[in-house]
Amino acid sequence: MLNFDLQNHKPLREIVYEELKRQILKGEIAPGHRMMEVELADDMGVSRTPVREAIRKLEKEGLVTIEPRKGAYASDISIKDMVDVLEVRQYLESLAAGMAAGRITPEEKQQLQEATDAYKQAVESEDTSEIIKWDENFHKIIVDCSGNKTLIQMISQVQELALRFRYIYYDDFSRYKNQPLEHQEIEEAIMNGNVEKARKEANEHLARLKEFVMLQGEKIVKGGQ
Repeated sequence: MLNFDLQNHKPLREIVYEELKRQILKGEIAPGHRMMEVELADDMGVSRTPVREAIRKLEKEGLVTIEPRKGAYASDISIKDMVDVLEVRQYLESLAAGMAAGRITPEEKQQLQEATDAYKQAVESEDTSEIIKWDENFHKIIVDCSGNKTLIQMISQVQELALRFRYIYYDDFSRYKNQPLEHQEIEEAIMNGNVEKARKEANEHLARLKEFVMLQGEKIVKGGQ
């Protein structure tokens, strides 16, 4: 059941939408799982109307598939879906890294350093939830450091989609033993104000991840479902 915050003035339909979206992105509602309005409404302690509205909104975002006479399902994840998102991330986040190298503030440098260190510790302890948390934070900080509002808005949606994939491909740690080093190389380039190197390291980092997904895709998708 939803824990309603009395200070939260959002409409009920928005709260239900955000909760269902969170569950899909984090894999709590697995790809292909049927989303029954009655069950979801009972679980959340709300009527079916906000659930129905949320499902329709999630369909427009590609997170839910509605089949006539069958119902709504959390959308399946394909290798192409993952590669498509990574291709966009590769270009946009390498651009953001270059901008960040030329604009990062002392306070942001500290935040980036903390995220880099926390991510490394999470990988060493193989704590999946912490790995995902700090991986997401690391990339978000870099984008925010670009100082470009348009770019931040564009990447925000892409990173949100990427969150869903992280919960699938982080089940395989074979690729991620080198991730802390790659993060560190991006961080150092940004800290040193080296625009071209920051852009290059970010581009190569995501290119390696894309290659990993293309090579191990079937195993990753099946393992996460």
